[in-house]
Amino acid sequence: MPKRLLLCALLASALAAPAAFADPAFPSKPVRIIVPQTPGGASDALARIVAQKLGEKWGQPVVVENRPGAGGNVGMEAVAAAAPNGYVLLMSYVGTQAINGALYRKLSFDPVQGFAPVATLATLPFVLVVKPDAPFRSVVELAQAARTARITYGSAGNGSVNHLLGEMFNTAAHIKLVHIPYRGAAPALQDLMGGQIQLVFTSLPSVAGALKSGSLRPIAVTSARRATGFASIPTIAEAGFQDFDVNPWFGLMAPQRTPPAVVAKINQDVNDVLRSPELVASFAAQGAEPYATQPEEFSRLLQADALKWGAVVRSSGAQVD
Repeated sequence: MPKRLLLCALLASALAAPAAFADPAFPSKPVRIIVPQTPGGASDALARIVAQKLGEKWGQPVVVENRPGAGGNVGMEAVAAAAPNGYVLLMSYVGTQAINGALYRKLSFDPVQGFAPVATLATLPFVLVVKPDAPFRSVVELAQAARTARITYGSAGNGSVNHLLGEMFNTAAHIKLVHIPYRGAAPALQDLMGGQIQLVFTSLPSVAGALKSGSLRPIAVTSARRATGFASIPTIAEAGFQDFDVNPWFGLMAPQRTPPAVVAKINQDVNDVLRSPELVASFAAQGAEPYATQPEEFSRLLQADALKWGAVVRSSGAQVD
């Protein structure tokens, strides 16, 4: 090979090396997991459980950082713009990653194509909750009440999972619950407890304490099977709506162009900690079940859910400028 061509080949190899073999000792410094929601919800609770276990495994701090705002877009945008080296990860879930692309007209990033899917962590159903003195105690009683009276439900905002679950239930039960959007799930739950609205679909971790104390009463969970750790709560499907099954996934994303070797390393280590008995027990206390996949499988799941939830968003008419 001529000397000039040899030098070009060596230069090209040297330039390509950082992308393929970046930081072979990963992680050699602290890792941040950005949660695009406020503390106290499902994403935050699961991220902190996993961060602790990964920190123990890696011998490096894994710091959870909450960056809420704009339906999750503030935190997502921060991760999309971060260096693609694995040291900044996004704690994602289907409610932002698969829905926001159809819901928001102007985004600076692509929720589906703009990230590298790294590892799923868990599935965790939502739960339909009411005040303890609500006149209906079951899904059937709720549907019957909604046919003769105005029943309101609160959500974290137009196009949120909380909102779309209500629309899906309306379709399944042939009723019309009245949607009241809030700026986040927390104020919706506050108004539920205060009697301003009558029910809320919300994640199990966000109301686990209220359910245990009796300040809120569960009607049903949204998954086809009863939730781990909350087996006394029936499912919507058990009430005769056999096809009702919403069991959102939660997982870690990295910035686009993160080296495949780094993605594979994080995926392997996440899947290892998901088998930990302590983590399984901690997840169960939140109503979650560990859910391990490979990055390629996670990517296919995200693409399929973006199509599925995008259709639900369009059917609901929800749109955010």
